[in-house]
Amino acid sequence: MKKLAVIYWSGTGNTEQMAVAVADGAKNNDGVSVELIAVNNASKNTVLEADAIALGCPSMGDEVLEETEMEPFVTTLQAAELTGKPLALFGSYGWGDGQWMRDWEERMKGLGAQLVAGGLVVQESPDEQGLSLCKELGVKLAQASGKE
Repeated sequence: MKKLAVIYWSGTGNTEQMAVAVADGAKNNDGVSVELIAVNNASKNTVLEADAIALGCPSMGDEVLEETEMEPFVTTLQAAELTGKPLALFGSYGWGDGQWMRDWEERMKGLGAQLVAGGLVVQESPDEQGLSLCKELGVKLAQASGKE
């Protein structure tokens, strides 16, 4: 069975809603086990043991990752651990143009991760369409985890 981890940080609950929808989309695939984990409960081993990973974080401050939990977690990840690993990125934002997500995509590509899609961003609280896009992202991640 393929193991997927959806790791997220959420301050207002918007990104958590997205994380639940990503996990729900991934769970609808045969042969896939999905674990939904708040970043403060995740470790580097969570990433190492998973066949595919989704990371979710809203835009904070001047369009950066949340700095006390998500940024330190992402900083612990090394290229050797991510090379070729299917990865999905998602998050919500309230202002700006999504620069934090573009920066995050480039950073993870630089570590060798294989993005299954462009980073998914939703402004403010995800509506039905946003949640549907999150579920689709989960499906893509589950399908990518099956590729050898």
